Amino acid sequence: MQVVREGNPGKRPVPESVKLPPADLDEPDWTDVFPVVRDKNLQALNRRAREVARREWRRIVPVLKHAVGLAAVDATLLHDYCLCVARIDQCERDLSTRGLLMEGERGWQKNGATTIVSQYRAQLKVYIRELGLSPSARTGFSPPKDDDDDDPFD
Repeated sequence: MQVVREGNPGKRPVPESVKLPPADLDEPDWTDVFPVVRDKNLQALNRRAREVARREWRRIVPVLKHAVGLAAVDATLLHDYCLCVARIDQCERDLSTRGLLMEGERGWQKNGATTIVSQYRAQLKVYIRELGLSPSARTGFSPPKDDDDDDPFD
């Protein structure tokens, strides 16, 4: 991805596996993941999730298209990234409305959304790194090492 983004100043041969043809990615149909349902409460949650996912797709795809180029194989990763953002939004809204603790059969218990949002945040961190969306991820791309030099102090 670094070669695609910055060019190839060292003129080293680029492996064919790195070269992927650019593609225009179509936005997924978010109703496949967040369907229209009869339950009014769930319907509102799904509507908001569709909007959050749509907004994130439209925000991030042009940036990535310009910065690194996108290939058709990136569509699933981007879809999952947007889905993750929408699920985090759902969990955070649930935590804001119902609270961190809920009264259960055995007294006060942790809201299950805390565990779910933690798992989605861990996955989001992976997607951010994979897509180069954080400052540290962008600087983490390093040039390939030259194996011809055996000096361990370089």
